[in-house]
Amino acid sequence: MRSNLQSLLLVLLALGLAIATTSHLPWTPLRLAGALLVLPALALFVIARIQLGKSFSIAAQATHLVTTGLYAYIRNPIYLFGGLTLAGLLLFVDKPRYLLLFLVLLPLQLRRIRNEEQVLTETFGDQYLQYKAKTWF
Repeated sequence: MRSNLQSLLLVLLALGLAIATTSHLPWTPLRLAGALLVLPALALFVIARIQLGKSFSIAAQATHLVTTGLYAYIRNPIYLFGGLTLAGLLLFVDKPRYLLLFLVLLPLQLRRIRNEEQVLTETFGDQYLQYKAKTWF
């Protein structure tokens, strides 16, 4: 639970810093789009992180198969909503050119997802494969 709170606090601090350092910028359509993207994405990221609970780890581990909440529909909500939060934040701070980072981050994240899926398949077998067949991404 402590790592949950620490990681969520870190995300919220980063968001607060982004808001504080860009408060002088005018509200352009791009910044507004960023705010409209980051707010729901961040909320869903936080919910997914809380729902994952003690199953969260940096390196791929399989202690418990979480299949409820957001995880009942999306296998990787932290990756999905984390990416959307980052994209919205980059738009909000008026740095859309840094969205090119996704060209670098996307293959790395997909590799992590594949590694996690392999560990989950090895640990939970058919249970994970059935879950995987019923969910998106």
